[in-house]
Amino acid sequence: MNRVNRNYWLAAVLMIALGAMPAGVSAQSKRDVEQTYVLNQPYETVKLKAPKGKKVKNVILMIGDGMSLMHVYSAWTANRGKLNLDNAMAVGLSKTYCLDKLITDSGAGGTALATGQKTIYHAVGVDAKGNPLTTLVDVAKETKRSAGVVVTCRLNDATPADFCCHNIDRDEAEAITVDYLNCGADFVFGGGSKYFENRTDGRNLFNELQGKGYQVLRSWDELAKAKGGKLFTVTDSLDLPVPAQRGDILAKASLKAIEVLNQNKKGFFLMVEGSQLDDYGHFNDLDMLMQEVHDFDRTIGKVFEWAAQDGETLVIVTADHETGGLTLVDGNLAEGKIVGKFSTGGHSGVMVPVYAFGPGAEQFTGIYENSDIFKKITALKGW
Repeated sequence: MNRVNRNYWLAAVLMIALGAMPAGVSAQSKRDVEQTYVLNQPYETVKLKAPKGKKVKNVILMIGDGMSLMHVYSAWTANRGKLNLDNAMAVGLSKTYCLDKLITDSGAGGTALATGQKTIYHAVGVDAKGNPLTTLVDVAKETKRSAGVVVTCRLNDATPADFCCHNIDRDEAEAITVDYLNCGADFVFGGGSKYFENRTDGRNLFNELQGKGYQVLRSWDELAKAKGGKLFTVTDSLDLPVPAQRGDILAKASLKAIEVLNQNKKGFFLMVEGSQLDDYGHFNDLDMLMQEVHDFDRTIGKVFEWAAQDGETLVIVTADHETGGLTLVDGNLAEGKIVGKFSTGGHSGVMVPVYAFGPGAEQFTGIYENSDIFKKITALKGW
């Protein structure tokens, strides 16, 4: 649940030790307190024409971890009434509860998206009894398509694990990471190298991945030079840095994934996660949350642009749950100013939006279970 940016928290601990804790490092200190955010330099968005074709060759599922309609609307306001997400052709609502809790987590919430089955809290890629479930990555591979996963968190974290791994407990980091050896995905990008090497069991999973035919890459520069084949890129020991430090790596890695996966004439499935929205919802940090949402939206813009040109790619944008209970209480659209409050440091139970762009988008209107997203994808003509 709590992906922790190490630099952020190490700085916080140092401040506590020095008796100079900055306002806002503690989520509890910011709970139900008005916070103001202004985007000083709004970014340009794209305006796209909807593809006219009906064939769905490729599916890209983009997950904003913890992203609610309020996060989206706040980000839209801050960017002066513009988001790339505005190009969506259809909008629906997803019910996120899991089998044993009304308020879900990324394990159960992401598993429903990945497999079409609701499961228990904290489980990844398995049913309530711990049995492995077929994921969208599996479906792609079984139908001779390519498959990929791009995230900004550690790869053993819940959302990427939901699509590639199988465990009753999302906290079993080393066991979960081993499952990437048999995941079958052709393109994997994220963090978490500490769980692949220097492990307590002495294994080096990078070496084992190479034995499985992967090119193991350790930086964006290495990935940028790669032309194709099976690519497994892990750039950081834990999560990737905050947006100001990592730049547009999520967009670049997503487009690189598309470039590589699209070499398969039968098509591909790609999951892209804006992973750290969830972190700053937990931290009740409006500033960092908006930075993450805007980074995710800029990535959406790049992916939508590619899909519009391709004409045979369906892009779905949704969330696994809501985090932070954000409420927009004031603001100014012309100034890009928002004033918000958080009601919790955990997740809430609100329905989350589902946006769709491309052929088949009309299938994603209405109100439905999160598990239906898998079913709608696999029911598409050609899938």
